[in-house]
Amino acid sequence: MGAGVIQKDGGGGKRRRRRGGRAKPMAEINVTPFVDVMLVLLIIFMVAAPLMTVGVPVELPKTAAGALPSDAEEPLTVTIAADGRILIQTTETQSAELVTKLQAIAAERASTRVYLRADGAVAYEQVVQVMGALNAGGFSDIGLVTDTGGPELNADLADN
Repeated sequence: MGAGVIQKDGGGGKRRRRRGGRAKPMAEINVTPFVDVMLVLLIIFMVAAPLMTVGVPVELPKTAAGALPSDAEEPLTVTIAADGRILIQTTETQSAELVTKLQAIAAERASTRVYLRADGAVAYEQVVQVMGALNAGGFSDIGLVTDTGGPELNADLADN
């Protein structure tokens, strides 16, 4: 893995001395162990990366809508769990404190985009109330997060 020294021994047991009295350093580096370590690390990160996504388990409703364009800044996500809990990113928040916390977050962020994840079992009334709190907190660009693969309404209307 490092540079070595080549010492040539002449045949017949006689040593020949070069000019300067020193042996020439080897200029080749063996990179095979380095490549092996890098490949192992690549495999470890490929396996571990999907496990690093932390979130609240939510059964999102399915829809045929396309994905929203992504931002350079990490998007703010507000989640409404099936049991009615409200979470900003992964921190649980009481509904009475929601607007004040959102105002504090909006003051620090450049983007007014927020993603709202709501479990399919949550009442529409609660989803609309949280959307109103998001708007009051300074977030005007609200994206509703859903799963893909839902029914297309146009196809249902054409059958009737």
